[in-house]
This record gives sequence, structure tokens and C-alpha cells, in this order.
Amino acid sequence: MTTYYLVQGDDAPQIRVVLTRDNTGLAIDVSDATVTLKFRKKGTSAVLTTLTSIAPSEDKPDGVAIFSWGATDLDIPAGNYEGEIEISFTSSSTVETVFETLDFVVREDF
Repeated sequence: MTTYYLVQGDDAPQIRVVLTRDNTGLAIDVSDATVTLKFRKKGTSAVLTTLTSIAPSEDKPDGVAIFSWGATDLDIPAGNYEGEIEISFTSSSTVETVFETLDFVVREDF
């Protein structure tokens, strides 16, 4: 599992993930989907922010999702956080949640 490192108060970091099937390794085509990342403090249940993928349409067939934090999303205490990716397919009205969570460490700014 990958750990992402962020700095408290930043407003421009992005993470890029490629969504694939475990059993085949093939990309999950998210052309007809909204992909979101729910972000919370580790060990809690309250979602602090939900980010929607901003991946360009030409990257979506390859399972690409890009999440960008906004102006105040990282105005949070330093510590350990986690994220959950959810794929909502529009045409079938189905939702798929990625089993593995993403780990984040936020450090204080200088």
C-alpha cells in the first residue's frame, strides 16, 4: 500500500491513481462514472472532505482518477489520515468501492 505525504495548509497537491481489477490487472473504465475520494482522520468515522476526480475524459478508459485538494481542505491538524475511493457508474446506477484504503500523512507547515 502506498502512503501519500501532504503538508498542512497546502491547496494545490494532487494524487493520481489507476483503478484496476485485482483478478485481471485490467483498467476499470470510468468513462461513464463519477470517481470520488472520501478523506478522514484515521481511527474516526467523520468524513472531512470528499474529492471528485478531475481526470480528463481521454484518461478515463484507462482507469485514471486525479484528486486535487482545494483551498481549505488541508487546513487540518497534522497526523495520519485515510481515503476511500468510490466509483459511481452512471448508466447502471451502481456503486463500487475500492477495497484497499489509501494512507496519508499530513505534517505541519514550517
